[in-house]
Amino acid sequence: MARGRHGAEHHATVAAPKPPRLLSSPQARNPLTEPPSRIDLHGLATDAGASERGAGMGPEALRIAGLAEVLTALGHKVEDKGDFRVPPSPRTAERRRAEILAVAAEASARGYETLKSAGLPVFLGGDHSISMGSVSGVARWCAAQDRELFVLWLDAHGDFNTPAISPSGNLHGMALALLCGEDEFDDAFGGAWRAEIDPANVTLFGTRSTDAAERALLAERGIEVIDMRMIDEQGATMPIRRLIERVTRTSGHLHLSLDIDAMDPGIGPGVGTTVPGGLTYREAHLVMEMLHDAGIVGSLDIVELNPFLDHAGMSAKLLVDLAASLFGRKIMGRPR
Repeated sequence: MARGRHGAEHHATVAAPKPPRLLSSPQARNPLTEPPSRIDLHGLATDAGASERGAGMGPEALRIAGLAEVLTALGHKVEDKGDFRVPPSPRTAERRRAEILAVAAEASARGYETLKSAGLPVFLGGDHSISMGSVSGVARWCAAQDRELFVLWLDAHGDFNTPAISPSGNLHGMALALLCGEDEFDDAFGGAWRAEIDPANVTLFGTRSTDAAERALLAERGIEVIDMRMIDEQGATMPIRRLIERVTRTSGHLHLSLDIDAMDPGIGPGVGTTVPGGLTYREAHLVMEMLHDAGIVGSLDIVELNPFLDHAGMSAKLLVDLAASLFGRKIMGRPR
């Protein structure tokens, strides 16, 4: 068994929190607040972690929707690093797992190298299993820089199942559990590409569909869950402001993992796991605008877009618009 946070560790872990410090080195620069920045687009064309086919077409759909052009128009230097994909093969459980592991290793390597060269990686999924690798690469870089890593997971689901409790067995629903060091993954999920994150630094946002055993595990690990009831009661502003304050206090790095199913299906139908009652258009944009103004996001996943299920590209266009807000598009040019 691959041992994690709750067993003997065999792979990289994130360094303990450090005192606040100034971000003066080129590696510590946050490109979001210093345009024109270099943003590297990394396509991870896989749907092996999901039961529904089609998310592997997500990276190309985001390109067609104009992601690179929008970011360039905002003053950013954009480099499209192309897609990584595994050659087609029979869709057996063994082949699907092998594909997920290959994509994870590639995503981890790409993310680390982009951050090492003072860029900002944007990972284009692909289903949410890509985050096993993307977040691992970011975590490895943060550990090397002695920066505390925080993760904001915008998702309708908890993604905190394990092989022992998952009702479906689909790995896109286990990505966060693996990253947080749960023990029940076999040795294939070890290796130099993988790093753990601190559950205390993870915030789930927009959650509205979790399994009973998953809920218990989330509570046991102390992960902050901002579900839709909390957003209904408090609004989006208060919990995001609290997160911004936490990250800012430690001069930390925030990784944003944006799943299209966090949105209400009425505005984001292009996903195989829709759940009613999601984030509204304005709630989602407000989160992006606040994160941009704070200047704390240093890496981004855009995942689970399934063009086969989309309606005239509306989900792809929504994700591009949200990325634009995250990277500096303003309604009236209001100062920070």
